[in-house]
Amino acid sequence: MKPRHRFHLFPVLLAALSTAFVSGCGPAPGLPPDPIPPPAAVTDFRTLYSQNCAACHGANGQNGPAIDLANPELQALLDDAALRKWISGGMPGTEMPAFAQSQGGMLTDAQVDALVAGMRRQWSRPNAFDGAVPPYSQSQTADPHRGQLAYQAHCASCHAPSHNEITGPSYLALVGDQALTDIIVAGRPDIGQPDWRNDAPAGKAATSLTSQDVYDIVSYLASLRNPPQQSAANDAPVQSAPDGRQTQ
Repeated sequence: MKPRHRFHLFPVLLAALSTAFVSGCGPAPGLPPDPIPPPAAVTDFRTLYSQNCAACHGANGQNGPAIDLANPELQALLDDAALRKWISGGMPGTEMPAFAQSQGGMLTDAQVDALVAGMRRQWSRPNAFDGAVPPYSQSQTADPHRGQLAYQAHCASCHAPSHNEITGPSYLALVGDQALTDIIVAGRPDIGQPDWRNDAPAGKAATSLTSQDVYDIVSYLASLRNPPQQSAANDAPVQSAPDGRQTQ
């Protein structure tokens, strides 16, 4: 007797083959899936931050490999334009990429604005410096030789080669001059790094760094990052940037 409905398996086989064909166009086994840009309608700060920032800056803006965004002093140093600039276009000399669509990233202008507003709402604090003026906006010439002396006097006791080494090329290749300046001035309270007012050798009273000290130290660290190209950069005067910060 002939079996009935022998062709009823054809649609099932066709569906299975179609699924296999479509799945064959996906990423190879073992590789992460292709990134999917967040919907343009998403402007929730927590969602945007967790998807784009938390891996480097920590789940709550702290304890990540990158700078402490939850530090009120850092938030006080940067105005909205500066935050928007770094989020949109990335930070030169660091691993931070551009996130704005206009710069090749995945976020709309509205989403960048939502990140800026969320950071301010979550982590800014009025009078974060308690009336002190951070050494951040004076124009001057940076000197790596003075910077080495200042580094030895204020930094080396905590950043010895055997502990928290920051003078090695591996670290300096990942952090640009602007990021170094921000960290020296605002500190990183999440990892115990003091701000410019409290840098001192262990066991001695804290002495505030001057603006000259800050930029000399940055110049010294920059000279260790790329010694063959240091001379031109070291002699360049430090200028005030449009956002109020200094650049060389």
